[in-house]
Amino acid sequence: MFIKKFELLFLGIIILASLVLAKNYYDDYNFKTNDIPQSYKDRIIQKEQDVLFLMQKNYGFSFKVPLIVTDKFKGRLYGLTSYENGEIKIYLNKKVMQESMDYMVNSVIAHEYAHALMFKLKNFTKGDGHSREWQRACLRLGGANCEQYVNSHDVVMGKLPF
Repeated sequence: MFIKKFELLFLGIIILASLVLAKNYYDDYNFKTNDIPQSYKDRIIQKEQDVLFLMQKNYGFSFKVPLIVTDKFKGRLYGLTSYENGEIKIYLNKKVMQESMDYMVNSVIAHEYAHALMFKLKNFTKGDGHSREWQRACLRLGGANCEQYVNSHDVVMGKLPF
């Protein structure tokens, strides 16, 4: 009798785990093959407005650049600001948004706008582009974490419920 109940419990756990895996697979596939959710777009727009407000407040002007969400990045790059033929664009990596949207909003958008500001001010520093002036700009634009690379600790800690 005990073994039969144990077998049923084990079968129930297997079925439940299979359903959870199937849902996760479906959600992942749905995210990859469709446009980002409207809630993500709204959060990106709101953060961009906050950044532009802080730019106006701290620098006396603001300018908007195209924010392009793309799944063409290889690897774990969260964002990239390009400056080509006088045109500035910010690219955000769709592949990492699903797992790290809070980090994307709180850190990456201001980080990339700080690069855009440096391009606009024609402040081209030799090296990696993360100068002290860039770091100050990132903080002044509301960046929560103005480091050169993604801080994995912040991403992981941001997912915890406490």
